[in-house]
Amino acid sequence: MTTVVERPVVSDVRPGSSGAAVAALALFETRRLLTRPPVIIAFLVYLGWTVWRGGKDWDGYPALQDVDRATQGAPMLVGLAVLLSVNHAALRSRRHGTEHHFSVLVLPPWRRTVAHALSVVAAALLTALCVAGEFGREALRPGAIGRGSVAELLVGPLIVLLSGLVGLLMAGLVRSVVAAPLTVVFFLFLFMFFTGGPSDGVTRWLMPVVVEPTANTLPSDLLGRPAAWHALYLAGLTLCAGLVAVLVAGGRKPLVVAGVAGAVAMTLVGGVAQAGGDSPELVRARERATVNPEQVQTCVRRDGSTYCAFPEWGPRVADWAGVVDRVRSLAGGSAHEQKVVVRQRIEARYGLSGDAALTPLERPHEVTVGARWGGNRVPEFSAAVAGVLVAGNEKASTSMCDGRMVTVMWLALGWESDPVAALRRVRLDDSVTGSAMVLQPTYGMYMTDAQTEVLRELLDRPRGEVTARVKSHWAELTEPKVTAARAAALLGVKAPEGDDKCLD
Repeated sequence: MTTVVERPVVSDVRPGSSGAAVAALALFETRRLLTRPPVIIAFLVYLGWTVWRGGKDWDGYPALQDVDRATQGAPMLVGLAVLLSVNHAALRSRRHGTEHHFSVLVLPPWRRTVAHALSVVAAALLTALCVAGEFGREALRPGAIGRGSVAELLVGPLIVLLSGLVGLLMAGLVRSVVAAPLTVVFFLFLFMFFTGGPSDGVTRWLMPVVVEPTANTLPSDLLGRPAAWHALYLAGLTLCAGLVAVLVAGGRKPLVVAGVAGAVAMTLVGGVAQAGGDSPELVRARERATVNPEQVQTCVRRDGSTYCAFPEWGPRVADWAGVVDRVRSLAGGSAHEQKVVVRQRIEARYGLSGDAALTPLERPHEVTVGARWGGNRVPEFSAAVAGVLVAGNEKASTSMCDGRMVTVMWLALGWESDPVAALRRVRLDDSVTGSAMVLQPTYGMYMTDAQTEVLRELLDRPRGEVTARVKSHWAELTEPKVTAARAAALLGVKAPEGDDKCLD
């Protein structure tokens, strides 16, 4: 007869073996997570979108205080893929019916939860690498100005980390694979709802990514975005999700409970501080930069002209001066040597939510230039310079309603390598025929159908020939009330057939 004596199984757990097991499991789950199809596809789409978009948003002249915010949207796609994958991995044992086998291991459920939480770190670090590469590429461009914010750059990686830990928490609270997809749908709906809300609402700062309603560019110290507090808020939410997931899994240790309390405190501090609004000092600084920019600008002289810019825009002066020189080179009379004052102007009183047009200047030979540069901004500034050279000041140029517009637009576009393409970019409706509004940093100018016909004829002719005629007939071409037909006769092109009436 054989006697069987039942004894409890005692695990041979040496000091540090649990930590090593957690690390081993975390490494295993990290490899599984990074090789999951949703995560791979999300990263490929993220990288493809980033490479394709490179330089297009800034026309090769980025302002780094805008670039840092542009890195925040795409990581949300990675975050959603990580949320689903982590949730799926945490529920693997329940789906396969192997949960009871884990009772013989050295890792209790809460330690396995810690391992799953650590696996998300790799995805967040990989996102941080992508964000750093995206920002670094723009920062190394020759035309880059301004400075970025580390807190803004942290938002992308924190979103991925938060998403993964939310997926882990969902696995502990709801033991169903359906819960995570429904959570994704809910988050997308919530994001769309708050993104479409008031731009100055406190609720929008509760979202992971805070989208601004306009594409305005402002000096770094006038942005007024509580980026550091928002990063603290996201970090607190991330810690809350991870530590609560450990608590739900049974890790009710004093250190974990204290960590939850600290994470809640971080979230509250960041959430309250980020909703504080603009300080009185910021409001005054924005008012001064808008109404009296000369008080905070630095002015330099080039070839007799004066260029005044906010400190961060100093490297732009050479580009502005190049456009002024090219426009003057086509002009005749005194305009050929006319000295101008180029003043950078912004509307900063409403922060990044404002999009008001700048009022034309009335001071003689003073030209407005905006905060953005490259692409369409170049012919727009060129048109403003040409208008001032012909009419004398910006206000007069915006109210111009006669054949002088032919001369203005020739000066603005005649020096371009592809003047017809520049004409398309500078007109409101992207047309090269018919009447249209011509854009510039302040109010636009109007071109009639007849004026457009004459200009197109000029742009098709040799530049030297047209320049010689413009200079020889400068006084008549810049005389008020000159018609498009008279301008065509002076410039040696056929009379226009289109309407030459301006807007009432």
